[in-house]
Amino acid sequence: MSIDIDPLSDAAGLTVTDHIENTQFEVYTDRPVEPTASPEDAHYFPVDASVTVETGSVEIPRVAVVETRSGDGTLLTRGDSYAMPAGTYHVGIDPAPTKLYLAFASPFSVSTTERTTRIDLDAPAEVTLGFRSLHQVPAGTIETPTDPESLMDAVSLLGSALQTTSPERSFPTLRGHPPLIEPGEELRVPDRVEPLDSGIRIVVPPEYRYLYPVVSLAYYFAADVVPGDAPRIEGDGWTHPLEPEFERRTAEVLRQAFHFDCLARTEGFYPVDLHEREATDLDLDWGRLYGLPLTERLGEYLAVAFERVEPELPQWTLTTDVRPDPENVEMLPFVAGELSIVRSPETVTPATAGEGDGVGFFRGPQANEAPLGPDEFVRGGAAGTEPTRGADASAERGAVPTDADFVRPEPVDTVEHAWVGAGVPLDANKATLDAYHRRLEAGAVEQSRISVLVVCNDEQMREEGEVADLYGLRDMVQFDIEVRHDLTREEMREALRSDVDFLHYIGHVDDRGMQCDDSYLDLTTEDLDVGVSAFLLNACQSYQQGEALVHRGSRGGIVTLSDVANSPATQLGRIVARLMNSGFNLRTALHVAKRELITGHQYIVVGDGGTTICQSRSGIAVVCNASKKDNSKWDLSAQFFPNRNHGVGSLAWLNLDVANSNYYVPEKFEHKDVHKGELSDLLDLELVPVFYNDELVWSENLKFD
Repeated sequence: MSIDIDPLSDAAGLTVTDHIENTQFEVYTDRPVEPTASPEDAHYFPVDASVTVETGSVEIPRVAVVETRSGDGTLLTRGDSYAMPAGTYHVGIDPAPTKLYLAFASPFSVSTTERTTRIDLDAPAEVTLGFRSLHQVPAGTIETPTDPESLMDAVSLLGSALQTTSPERSFPTLRGHPPLIEPGEELRVPDRVEPLDSGIRIVVPPEYRYLYPVVSLAYYFAADVVPGDAPRIEGDGWTHPLEPEFERRTAEVLRQAFHFDCLARTEGFYPVDLHEREATDLDLDWGRLYGLPLTERLGEYLAVAFERVEPELPQWTLTTDVRPDPENVEMLPFVAGELSIVRSPETVTPATAGEGDGVGFFRGPQANEAPLGPDEFVRGGAAGTEPTRGADASAERGAVPTDADFVRPEPVDTVEHAWVGAGVPLDANKATLDAYHRRLEAGAVEQSRISVLVVCNDEQMREEGEVADLYGLRDMVQFDIEVRHDLTREEMREALRSDVDFLHYIGHVDDRGMQCDDSYLDLTTEDLDVGVSAFLLNACQSYQQGEALVHRGSRGGIVTLSDVANSPATQLGRIVARLMNSGFNLRTALHVAKRELITGHQYIVVGDGGTTICQSRSGIAVVCNASKKDNSKWDLSAQFFPNRNHGVGSLAWLNLDVANSNYYVPEKFEHKDVHKGELSDLLDLELVPVFYNDELVWSENLKFD
């Protein structure tokens, strides 16, 4: 079972551990309880585990919204403070580290404090609690020939994972993971992969450069992809051209249709106050649109010119460049499942030594980088710049080879950028198939605590070793923090083999490998079993060693493409540590770090950039921007980022009196003239990054006077 439910040992209530998602949280009751297993169909929505206890109250240590439905599933009310008369109810509490549902027959009331949400029954009664992991797995693997026309049949089945074709599929929990694809001699489809008849066709020439960019559309629209000359989308009596500028128009269709679905779904099972619905200038009959079949609804969506919609759209989260090669077909379900904008560049700009354009992947500081100070040193073996301490490197070692296959992808308008194909991309996540497959590994772990190992293999860098103090600051998740210094090769092997959730390595790396106390450990040649889930290799030119970690067992990590000076490397290490501790994924953590440090462009993500080590306290990853107007008023904006458990389309809100609407992720909340007392109370709820006058601080350190 992926979810364990146990009585608390030191309080009244339950500990809930989701071994797949590596999350743990507590549910409190008004008396000690002994949970007994109960049928999973006792709940209106599907659950993975269900228990019954006798209690007079249920409380979780976070501010949440409680949704109440009648016995037949009709939505009755939703909020954080209300009372209900006698009746039989299905109650959902969101957000929580798993989906959390209650079923009982009793009058009850809902209340919240600054840190808790509580449901009180009029009298003790049996309450059935259901939990569903937010983990999603594909229904099976489709085998297919990899020529473009044959591959179209497999791509046409990606939408089989959708649990509905209504606008509610814009919720991540109702989309499901697309079936996997792997090469085969003929098309073979598992029995559990059943196509949905949406009535939508995507027509593209049978070429990879046209097929790859439509995979997210094929998935989200449950569309059939068929060969044809002029790229277009066809529905019941309508046609929408995808040229000129095929990739741009394909991205526009995805963004526009998803946005309209989020607005229309407020007419369905979740009639919430949605900021985007209230703010739209489009005069559309959302109730009528909600009730239409998908093919008719999409036709009416696309009849609205994109130029009218564009000003309302949030910045999309992810663009993935997938090179138009047959060896990349297995990545398509993962890319589609992230609802990524997809480009398929036929040519790519190589990045060669000597350009000196400030990107920062060649040895030594570039034109736009901060120069090394007189007492500075770098974290690798590069000679000819400033002294390298501890690596004892020669002039040849540690430098990026001039023939290294670096590539420069075209810039993107999205927050995150991933690259699938040969080459080391600058400013993009080098995504790999093995790392994405590890998302799906669902074996139970032996411990529920999140483990962080900080390894410092150079005494000059002990200051960054203090990052261990930045992990485990939150009381919602239990961390095991271990700091080790000056490991030998054998000790480093053991550390890499260990079942550690996050490795933070501080030290030197060059072409001999990772520096250890007695020599170097080269992960590219060593036969290692790697158990570390995610990592930050905060050392010079650590790309190859990090890539080797991913190939040998890790999901993903942050690495460097150049020599990095110690001071900014220490600063970046601390920023990433706190962001990972706050539930950010690798890509978004690096994105935020780059806002603060220009030297952040010397780092990239390898493997699965969506990797997280824990959830944020509120479930959503959020970055605030604050500026002081006067002694009592502040301007505030907050950008919501999708993460592992709260993907694109999730609902988010801020616990402010002025924030009376929900937002859909990845929207941005903005409000002027927030009273400093209200802002202070908000930021006391959770440790979050705040850009105050464009400088990164943390909510606990923001001064209001």
